[in-house]
Amino acid sequence: MPLTPVSALIAAAGPGGLGAFNVITLEHAEAIAAAAESAKRPVVLQLSENTANYHGSLAPLALACLRIAADSTADIAVHLDHATSADLIRTAVDLGIRSVMYDGSTLDYAANLAATADITRWCHDRDVHVEAELGEVGGKDGAHAPGVRTDPDEAVEFVAATGVDALAVAVGSSHAMHTRTATLDNDLIAHLAAKVPVPLVLHGSSGVPDEGLRAAVQHGITKVNIATRLNVLMTEAIRTTLTTTPTLSDPRQYLTPARTAIQSEVTHFLHLLAG
Repeated sequence: MPLTPVSALIAAAGPGGLGAFNVITLEHAEAIAAAAESAKRPVVLQLSENTANYHGSLAPLALACLRIAADSTADIAVHLDHATSADLIRTAVDLGIRSVMYDGSTLDYAANLAATADITRWCHDRDVHVEAELGEVGGKDGAHAPGVRTDPDEAVEFVAATGVDALAVAVGSSHAMHTRTATLDNDLIAHLAAKVPVPLVLHGSSGVPDEGLRAAVQHGITKVNIATRLNVLMTEAIRTTLTTTPTLSDPRQYLTPARTAIQSEVTHFLHLLAG
């Protein structure tokens, strides 16, 4: 079916949350699409700047994701995640990606606002959905300090000044967590959702337990980004297969259970987020 805009997927997700999953290999994309078809839920295939750097170019994997999305019976969008480079955003749009995240969260507020506004104007001229981040969602070393949380009044000002279509907020999650122990500030989520006129996005969701994700959606999170959890399960499946059968050399024989593990977990998350 035709590629679905992220704004349409948000509407299709209904009262539940929209699952967005990061793609590093072709197996990720295939598994995520298969899970969306099985669960009959919309989904977003996300490609990060780090993944583009790993492959040396955004184009090969992006074009594969676009084709998988177009061929799928599920409603699927392709999204550029955590782009700090305007050149990479332009490349993504030229390839046919209609949703991007510009990440200026490490800049000071004024610089983040100015850069985000410039990129949003450029993208909107080309009918491209723009997500931005305010407050800094920590990494594995930085995590849950209250000082990085998103301020609701600042968020309202930021959205109005930049014109972004969605806002990633810092509410207690952290990127690259291998344990699901993060505690979210649901009161802050509800306050943000009541004041900010665009959908809210939760990054670092791999570290949030199921009940925490369910509560986050109930309190106002719309799009839920998951990456590390899939990589952990993929690696565990490969490790188990190679340990059990150490003579294997055909990648298809150990990537198949890895792909199945990703599909199973994405299916779980899609049903969880549906409410």
